[in-house]
Amino acid sequence: VFLTAFFASKVEHESKHCNGKGFQRPGSSSFDRVYTANQNCGHAYPTFLAVLWCAGLLCSQAPAAFAGLMYLFVRQKYFVGYLGERTQSTPGYLFGKRIILFLFLMSVAGILNYYLVFFFGSDFEMYIKTMTSAISPLLLIP
Repeated sequence: VFLTAFFASKVEHESKHCNGKGFQRPGSSSFDRVYTANQNCGHAYPTFLAVLWCAGLLCSQAPAAFAGLMYLFVRQKYFVGYLGERTQSTPGYLFGKRIILFLFLMSVAGILNYYLVFFFGSDFEMYIKTMTSAISPLLLIP
């Protein structure tokens, strides 16, 4: 919520510094960059919430929460990088994709464990939680 409010305030700030009404402002590259970064972050947010919720519910809450906080930090880095050169946002974008993949894999592992328990009676929950807890600090490596 705070990140979305920050992004929206940056769009509003850039909008006030450009002449004209509406979003069609030719020649205002700073506004275009801020607006595009805000749109990109807004479009990725529902996917992030879905995989974060599934990973926390189906697998392990602590690594999912850690990955969620890292994702919010990375999206901030992506947004600020987008305000400069477009190539400055690339590391934040790639890092964010890696975190989303980690959360997705946590969700899949939780679903597979559920079906293993349901059909075969084998519970690998402790192994999965141990592995995700061990792997989550690796998300800090850029």
